[in-house]
Amino acid sequence: MRDTSRAALLRGTLAVVISACCFGSISPLTVVATERGMALQSIQAWRYAASAMVLLAVAWWRPPARPRDAIPPWFTPQVLALAGSGQALVATLALAALRWLPTATASFLFYTYPAWVTIIGALRGHEPLDRIRVTALLLALGGIGAMVGAPDAASLHPIGLALILGGALAYALYIPLLDHLQRPRDPLDVSRAIAVGGSAIFCLWAGVTGTLFAIPDVVAFGASVLQGVLSAGSFIGFLAGLRVLGPVRTAITSTVEPFWTTLLGVVLLGQSIGVGTIVGGVAIMGAVLLLQRPVAGPGARASSSVPS
Repeated sequence: MRDTSRAALLRGTLAVVISACCFGSISPLTVVATERGMALQSIQAWRYAASAMVLLAVAWWRPPARPRDAIPPWFTPQVLALAGSGQALVATLALAALRWLPTATASFLFYTYPAWVTIIGALRGHEPLDRIRVTALLLALGGIGAMVGAPDAASLHPIGLALILGGALAYALYIPLLDHLQRPRDPLDVSRAIAVGGSAIFCLWAGVTGTLFAIPDVVAFGASVLQGVLSAGSFIGFLAGLRVLGPVRTAITSTVEPFWTTLLGVVLLGQSIGVGTIVGGVAIMGAVLLLQRPVAGPGARASSSVPS
């Protein structure tokens, strides 16, 4: 049973907004580190290691509530593998795309994932396509077309487009799993599973490729560690907000993320915002908001069943 008091909703909304801004800061910081010569797997290894240390310290200082059901603990290999591998796949695809795409364009394209959720739900027979969903899909696809086909989109490499759209699809598949893991557990437990599992995967990858300790300078290392601190806050805030707000309100509130990423790309990286990015971004955000409208009919579920 959700706490729907005004104070609880305000806390949940604030948690999701902070989480979205933390998530939206990852891409510009990744560009800062990669431009200084640090490998992506090394950046992510230090990011998730720092995030895991922060979350473990938080859990030591303020232990989370124990789950009431007889479920496997968050640190079992199965939970760590599920939470960590999903997050690692999404992060790798989305952040690797930054080698070919500006942060603003990548962020808005990543937000096509509600469209993929809609398609997957329709294919599985859980969420049939109706007028609202079809309109949202057309808006999202039109947004992609506006970005890719605009005159200022000459730098949009097909590899970057494939990676970021693949990351959006992976995220659409990962969120239901994440929601399943967090239902019987405290948000801090799931956050620790994501961070520790992701840290193990990226540290292994960086160690095998010999890039774990290939740190070019203190700025690159600092940008990587700062990502970890921000990720710790984003994991907790997102899951805590989801528990209070539910999927629909969480999705709507999280749409602040691509706009925050765009702002940081302009301020930190000096990237310009083209007309195609603006038009396409507005179309994609329109699709996201449209997908939050409830389905007509008694007992119908909301059109979006997962958070952003």
